[in-house]
Amino acid sequence: MSLQPDFGLNSCFFPPLPHIEREDIRTRVFTHRSYFARPTHVFEDRADDPSPDNEKFEHLGDSVLGLVVTSLMLEMYPGLRVGPSTKVRAMIVGNATLAEISVKYRLPEKLRLHPAQAVTLRASTNVQADLFESFIGGLYTEQGLVAVTQWLNPLFRPYAKAAYTVVRAQHGLPPVESPLASPTSSRGVPSPLNGDTNIGHLALFNQHLQKSDQRVEWVYSDHHPFGDMDVDTKGGIATPTSADDNRFAQGNKSTPVWSVQVLVDGRVFGRGRGNTKKAARNEAAKEGLAQLGVAFW
Repeated sequence: MSLQPDFGLNSCFFPPLPHIEREDIRTRVFTHRSYFARPTHVFEDRADDPSPDNEKFEHLGDSVLGLVVTSLMLEMYPGLRVGPSTKVRAMIVGNATLAEISVKYRLPEKLRLHPAQAVTLRASTNVQADLFESFIGGLYTEQGLVAVTQWLNPLFRPYAKAAYTVVRAQHGLPPVESPLASPTSSRGVPSPLNGDTNIGHLALFNQHLQKSDQRVEWVYSDHHPFGDMDVDTKGGIATPTSADDNRFAQGNKSTPVWSVQVLVDGRVFGRGRGNTKKAARNEAAKEGLAQLGVAFW
């Protein structure tokens, strides 16, 4: 089954491919075993003549990928039992998904193959998936687990969310209710109109936008849902405005209810309401995180 991950408009949040600095590692990552056509029945390579293809990097990358994805799922869905979790992980790291990612990064175009088999092998789902795992193994060898995790977590988060939705439906369960569907959650989070709403969602939203260098606008209103509003434009990330965030709207005798929508490159990513601009921004950031496919609690 093909997953439908959401990386935003035109895949704007699809993370870039990291760069492997060492040429010897890069060359080996992109060398298929058919290129040198060594015998496959050999038990062990000689110490002075190791196999120059990418199979060992692929083997290593498969293990690293499993570790990173399993850790990511524990972070995103800590209550998910092992059985369903195994199904979700299998969908995420299946050859169909890995091959799709490999092609998006255009990795097969760089693969060195035996000329007689090049066309067939480059089009093979298994070869494309193996190449992606080989790249992970090469990156891990050069830069370690931290670098790999920083790349793979944002890459696989939308895939994990999509796979979780599919497996949940397979178990006969309804879709997860959006955290914005009601003013309070099962953990007793205050209503969005509460001026003391935690601003952690805004900080998380900012963190994800920092990587994309996109134009962000916060559009406010104290009396219209989204009519005549002053526009607070900040380049790059959604930075909170000045200390007047907590002031009452001029002319209102009671506590105002601020409405805000956040636009990323002109596209509405979220809307929120609150007794202060900060509270409203936080609610809009929640919707923005949902648009980015970022899980939060």
